[in-house]
Amino acid sequence: MEDLRRKTDDGRQKNLNIARGRKARTPTYKFQRLEVYNLALDYLDKVYGLSRKLPASEQFNLQSQLQRAATSIVLNIAEGSTGQTDGEQNRFLGLALRSYLETMACFDIIERRAYVDGSSDMLGETRELGHQLFIKLQAFRKALKAPVPGLQSPVSSPRSPVPGAPSSVSSLPSSVEASP
Repeated sequence: MEDLRRKTDDGRQKNLNIARGRKARTPTYKFQRLEVYNLALDYLDKVYGLSRKLPASEQFNLQSQLQRAATSIVLNIAEGSTGQTDGEQNRFLGLALRSYLETMACFDIIERRAYVDGSSDMLGETRELGHQLFIKLQAFRKALKAPVPGLQSPVSSPRSPVPGAPSSVSSLPSSVEASP
């Protein structure tokens, strides 16, 4: 195994143990192969890099909140994608979107308080990457809600479970339809 070092956006050194000819990480779970998940990891790296630039007075407040919100995006994508129904996965993606919006509110506070040096466009770059993530999350949610082409319900029309009862409102006598 070869030991390689890579500097991350937040300035930390990352060790990558790579066997010759093999990738550093082979995806094991479905979520690790998702483009939106990997984009969320990139966003998380950017957020951590930006949060390290905040003043020490914000370490246990804004810095922590920003990091937790960005981490929550990644975790909700992962949790929602493994062994869940489309509806359940959609719910977790909604939680990831809420966490993303929380990071945007943190950026507004950072900008308003001028915590990040204006000569660096780190905040702008992080916002841009976040917007790409937002678009992907929205598209993923929409795709989960979309009907599958050619797939129809096996039941041609709804039926009442009570034998002899009308199967739809249109088959009710007109006196029943008009009642309040």
